Amino acid sequence: MFHPLRTDYAGRSGPMFRLALKTSLLTVLTLGFYRFWMKTRMRRYYWSAIRPGGHPLEFVGRPTEMLTGFLTAVVFLAFYIGIVNLLLMFVSFSLFEGQGQAYVVSLIGIMPLIFFAQYRARRYILARTRWRGIRFGLEPGVKGFVWRSALWWGLTGLTAGILYPAQVWALEKYRTDRTWYGDAKFEQGGTWRSLFGAMKHVYLGLGLVVFGSLAEAIFEDPIWLVAAAMGAAWTGLGWAYWKANRFKRLTEQKTVAGAGFRCHPRPGKLVGIYLLGSLIIGAILTALLVLSGIVIGVLAAMVDPAVVEAGVDDIADLAQLPAWLAVIVGVVGYFAVFLFWGVLREAFITLPVARHFAETTEIVNGEGLAAVRQRARDEFVEAEGFADALPLGDGI
Repeated sequence: MFHPLRTDYAGRSGPMFRLALKTSLLTVLTLGFYRFWMKTRMRRYYWSAIRPGGHPLEFVGRPTEMLTGFLTAVVFLAFYIGIVNLLLMFVSFSLFEGQGQAYVVSLIGIMPLIFFAQYRARRYILARTRWRGIRFGLEPGVKGFVWRSALWWGLTGLTAGILYPAQVWALEKYRTDRTWYGDAKFEQGGTWRSLFGAMKHVYLGLGLVVFGSLAEAIFEDPIWLVAAAMGAAWTGLGWAYWKANRFKRLTEQKTVAGAGFRCHPRPGKLVGIYLLGSLIIGAILTALLVLSGIVIGVLAAMVDPAVVEAGVDDIADLAQLPAWLAVIVGVVGYFAVFLFWGVLREAFITLPVARHFAETTEIVNGEGLAAVRQRARDEFVEAEGFADALPLGDGI
């Protein structure tokens, strides 16, 4: 009898924080050039931490191929956005009176590129991922994915989001049915109705928001806004329920080489991770900003005591600050808010979420996995350049 293969997770917040901080600082100091090395190192950490059956995943992508793909994509996008998109905007400005419609048409012109980039990025990531030394892979099929994505997003928009679960399932099935582990092909089971149950709390929460807002407008009684607020909170909790159950249903409907998966992620755990992580991040960022303000004030007093004596009573006084002090404040603010936010998010939200999903997933009926043979390497020289250039390639 084949025993289920549990998934262990070896990642820890401390090492991830140090890795994210170091690579983020190098990315800023090199004006973004180190970004591809940062992504490679962080992916290798995440992949090696996930260990189905005790065997870690491997990410063998190279930063140089990511950089080459990015530069190739930039050249193409410069032409596409600079020529094609400007033509679309010119035509839309000629047909419509307002600017809003023109920008919508311009956005529609970019959407196919976004779908193109999403599929190509997934193909690259799978082609550079191995487990037990066997490569994963994704068949070429970007054209079919682009028109299916456009169709499903259109249907989702026309139905005010009601068909979103069907869209998620249909696009995931298209990608999964073209995914390989060695010479074994994945299959996505289920139907387009499979995910509607996972979305029920989001629907109920949004319905309560709409009901409360309409009731307040009709009866002009602010008490109905309480119902809308409750609906908003319900929607947020419902989204955590959706993420957990979407992962569970899609994963348990997948099969490869006769093996299947069993998952039991907990929505409450995800809510706790996001709430606790956000509180920790907020507290650390607040402390950093306060400490930075004290340090800047001390430096300003040492260099020019008149600055401290003058004080800052309102926003207008900020314009009177010396240029050197304004530059320091701007640089410190950027690092504290943007750089440290990304670093802290990896350590206190992304990594715990990845750990929870990994540790609640196991492989069942995996006897056939031992017979899987290696597949040829997919060179795929453009890597995920389009996803980086748009940018859509930051997701772990």
